[in-house]
Amino acid sequence: MFFGEYEHNIDDKGRLIIPSKFRECLGGQFVLTKGLDCCLFVFSMEEWANFEGKLKTLPISDKDARAFTRFFFAGAADCELDRQGRASIPASLRKYAKISKEVTIIGVSNRLEIWDSQLWASYNDSEDLNYEDIANNMAMLGI
Repeated sequence: MFFGEYEHNIDDKGRLIIPSKFRECLGGQFVLTKGLDCCLFVFSMEEWANFEGKLKTLPISDKDARAFTRFFFAGAADCELDRQGRASIPASLRKYAKISKEVTIIGVSNRLEIWDSQLWASYNDSEDLNYEDIANNMAMLGI
């Protein structure tokens, strides 16, 4: 399980140090893809297989299901850590997530999220982000 928040810098070659706390759970190879809310999702190979299995159950005849599946698969990249614990983030994914230099990596249960640090701060400061309303909505879902 992934949890916690870490700040790192991405280098000029697009390499990002993955915090040591996350490396063991993530494994040597993993999948990096576009995430929601303008971040990147990072899945271990096992979690990617679980996620892929869920996406496969979506009806191909449904327009939104096709778009949702395309979103994640078209942007996906196989990644591995180098000897220094760095992952190379493809330019297309850096552009999508508006990542420049300062990055925040957060653990979100079964995945990591990689955010541009300014976007992460803006997301957390957003007036639209009302945790009491979110908690009420989650209660309706049985959480």
